[in-house]
Amino acid sequence: MSFLKNVWGKKDAPIESYSDFWNWFLKHEKEFFKIVQDGNNIHKGFLDKIAPKLDEIHDGFYFLTGMFDNQTAELILTPDGAIKNIYVIEELVNAAPKIEGWKFTALKSASDINDVGITYENFNFDKGNLQFYPNIHNDYPDEIDLTIVYDHFEEDKKAAVTNGVYIFLDNYLGELHSVTLIDNMKVVGANDISQELIPIEKLKDYLIWREKEFVEKYEGTRHNTENDGYATFEGKSQERGVILAIINTTVLELDKKASHPWIFIVAIPFEKTDETGLPDDMTYKLLDEIEEEIMFSLPDSDGYLNIGRETANNKREIFFACKEFRKPPKVVDALIKKYSQTFEISYEIYKDKYWQSFRHFEQN
Repeated sequence: MSFLKNVWGKKDAPIESYSDFWNWFLKHEKEFFKIVQDGNNIHKGFLDKIAPKLDEIHDGFYFLTGMFDNQTAELILTPDGAIKNIYVIEELVNAAPKIEGWKFTALKSASDINDVGITYENFNFDKGNLQFYPNIHNDYPDEIDLTIVYDHFEEDKKAAVTNGVYIFLDNYLGELHSVTLIDNMKVVGANDISQELIPIEKLKDYLIWREKEFVEKYEGTRHNTENDGYATFEGKSQERGVILAIINTTVLELDKKASHPWIFIVAIPFEKTDETGLPDDMTYKLLDEIEEEIMFSLPDSDGYLNIGRETANNKREIFFACKEFRKPPKVVDALIKKYSQTFEISYEIYKDKYWQSFRHFEQN
């Protein structure tokens, strides 16, 4: 008991890298293993201790733990559905040393449908009460839009039922496929069906088939932005400030938009403005430097198309359409650290195969 008190009484060095975290973990892995193995006090004795250490690396870490088998404790790290945090979780687990008695897993793994049963908010979800059908849209043929039918659906508890279905799919499909392959999904009851129902155990094969078809369709698609044309859009916001956008109108006419299905938007708020409400000269220069750094790190040759930018209401937003979702967050996380004393940079990344986010620019 005194040994544990002495260990935790010491101030640990700050965690600045993946190796720092694992070196810290190694110092305590025997105590952690015993806590997980016993199954007592897991939150206070283990999870509450690693949470602040993970936060020092990056925010948005969630985790599960338990015994993988009689001799092995497992720690599963998950972004809880946040696409932008997948890369850092995968990198951290890839950097883990081999520790006897421990298994480290990035993202919840897929399971056999016969082993998946979820209880959430007093609702039970399993292969016996879930079915699905795909919604096909002629204008958006590559969209994977699903309707999940749950036998015990209750309209007044729709949010809880939908969350339960998402948890079920995470465990059945595996978290990576669950959050990246499905574009849209809604949950309904048996009274609201409009198509022939398919057993939920066939969903995994359906998604694999659709993804294979998608990859083959767009493999090798590349757009060179060097000679693209740009247009300037100017207007007034509701606050009567100036809205100024510079948009690559050539790339918006791309007939294979779905080849770059991930939309990445970087937001940089600023305070100093000129008389029009746009950034003053010094701020403008800094914003351009950041934008150039992002564009240098995310070139079109690697599958990242810069669609343009919009400046309004003391914020600049920079737009990209991307072939994949891992590198853009990593690039901007580094810039967030670099410019932390100057700007509060943020970003989002999400699936939008047909770039509907930019439809208002196309119409103009």
